[in-house]
This record gives sequence, structure tokens and C-alpha cells, in this order.
Amino acid sequence: MKETLSDPRLAGLNVYRVGGAVRDALLGWPVYDNDWVVVGATPEAMRKRGFKSVGRDFPVFLHPETAEEYALARTERKSGHGYSGFEVHASPDVTLEEDLLRRDLSINAIAESTEGDVTDPFNGQRDIEQRVLRHISEAFGEDPLRVLRAARFLARYASLGFSIAPETLTLMRQVSQSGELEHLAAERVWVETEKALGEPSPEVYFNTLERCDALKVWWPELVGEMLAKGLAAMDQAPESGKLALPHWRYAQLVSPLSTDQRDALATRLKLPNAVAQLARHTALTHGLLANVVDGSGVLHWLERLDGWRKPEQVEEQLGLVNVLAPEQKKRLGLAWRAAREVNPQTLMAEGYQGAALGEALRERRGQAVAAALT
Repeated sequence: MKETLSDPRLAGLNVYRVGGAVRDALLGWPVYDNDWVVVGATPEAMRKRGFKSVGRDFPVFLHPETAEEYALARTERKSGHGYSGFEVHASPDVTLEEDLLRRDLSINAIAESTEGDVTDPFNGQRDIEQRVLRHISEAFGEDPLRVLRAARFLARYASLGFSIAPETLTLMRQVSQSGELEHLAAERVWVETEKALGEPSPEVYFNTLERCDALKVWWPELVGEMLAKGLAAMDQAPESGKLALPHWRYAQLVSPLSTDQRDALATRLKLPNAVAQLARHTALTHGLLANVVDGSGVLHWLERLDGWRKPEQVEEQLGLVNVLAPEQKKRLGLAWRAAREVNPQTLMAEGYQGAALGEALRERRGQAVAAALT
């Protein structure tokens, strides 16, 4: 961290790199962002050095050049329900060890000074070597979001041989059964889930939540055999195209559900409209491929995808078809192109107008689709 040592804005400050950057460096995992904690400083001292305050609930500052986060050392005390139910105390007398104590897992509670010295009061390096995710203290259970975070970290590192310590899994189950998870904001649940869906082993996230009784709180539609079906489908998510892989994985995960179940889950999680819509379109494609692919079925599929106004939505689903049923990709692609070649202007020249034009247009498209399929 020579660049940090030479930064005049940090001269005289006790600055430590913490959290994910230290953990991933020790694991040999790519490090994309640095988080820093400053011990013994005040908000006024940070602002005088040019740092920009961004924290409402606790003092966090952005470096004016790198935009990396520098947080003053702090402690937390539970004062309410959910993720935000905490009172924060940040002052120059909070020690580095006290700041690390408030963190969730031992592997996330390692600090590195600007000189490269490591502070590891909770044996996080040992747990990295033993490939264990272990909570630091019983305070882990005060923040229900940590149940989801632990499952997400396992989804990231399962391929490296990591597992959750039995006592930590027990605590996660106690939190799930306490009702605290219900106080989480839906947006926070989706943020963690979306991140997990982008990890190397996303199925581990959902299997872990089921093991600790958290799945039935936010994802009751997936409990039981439906989870196995959803995870099997998720394994066939397209990995190319313009749409994000986590969103494809979600759409595939919920594809075995009924329309009512998918809608209930989308409402509960307050899903972004684009994600909920992709899930609906993906279910349409599964329904098409589950039956005999004939002209009427394909025309209905194209209409439900709003293909005439939004052709990109059909192209997206053709990418899914290429994964689920490659033998159908060419046929459906030909049918789609044939339907698009039906020109409303030609029908208008033949004298069709108003409702009659719409009926004739649909009939000609249906004929074009049927001909292309045969």
C-alpha cells in the first residue's frame, strides 16, 4: 500500500484497510474495492483534509481523489428491529478491535495497516486456512441481514471448500425462527439475493437459507421440492446476451412456479419491473416448449412477448430457447422472421382498415408462422 503511505491527506492518521479487500487478498481472490477505517480521528479532522462526508447514520467519508470510503471507527448497539435498528457510536476513543468486533464473520474482521501489519483479533486468518465461515460474537444475531450475507459468502466461496461453522448455522436458524427476518426491507433482501445470484455457486445461497429456515420467510413459494426444480432450471440460465446473468438466473429459478406464485414473490421482494417481466417472459417460453410447438402456440408466444413493438424481447427469449431446446431455435427463429415480414402497409393497400386490418394482420402473421414451422 505504498500509494497510501505517500498520500499527504492520510499523514498522521491511523488508517487500516479492512473487510473484503483484506479477506480476498488473503484468499488470492480479485480485489476490486478498498474499505478503510480511521481510528482516533474526528469528522472535523476528516473534512479539513478534504474528505467528503456521505454517512447519515455514522461518519463515512469519501477520498476526494480515489472516492474510496474511509469510516471512523465505531461501535453499534441494538435498539430496534431489522437491519437499521442500531445506535451507532463513533468517536476518537473507539479502538480498532472494538470496530472489528461489530463485524459479522471472522474472515471479515481482519485489518491491515498502511505498513502492512495485520490485526486479527478473532482468528480470521485461521478460519480462512480452515475454510470456515464463523460468526464473531452473539451480536451476529442482532442483524438479520447477516443471515443472508453469510449464505451469500458461502455461495461465493463454496468452490474453495468453505462451509459454515455448525454454531453459526445454529445461530442463523435462531434468527430465522425469531421473526427478525420479517423486519428486513424488501429492497435489502433483493440486493443480497441479486448479489448471490451473481456468485459462482448461487444454488448454495438458496440451499443454505433453506437449511437455516430462512427460505420460508421471504421465499415460501420455493420451499420443498419446488426449490430443487427451480435450482435445476437456474443451472440452464443463458450466460450471453445483453441481460444480466443474475436476472436470467432468477427468471429460471422461478420458472416452475405458477403465475400467482411468481407474482406473489415479485410483490413481496418488490422486484424491479425489468426482472419481474423477464420472469414472466421466461415462463412463457417454458410453456411454449412444454407443448407441441405449432403455429397457434408460436403466434401466441410472440404476441405475449409484445414482439411487434419490442422485438428485442423475442430475441432475448430465443437466446433462452437456444439453451433449453437448441433443436427448436432455428424453427422459432424462422417463424419469428416470417411473422415480422408481414407488412401492414400491404394489407392497407388491399383495402383493409380499422378492426379488419388488425384481424387480417394477425391472420397473415399466423399463416407466415405456420408456413415457416413446416
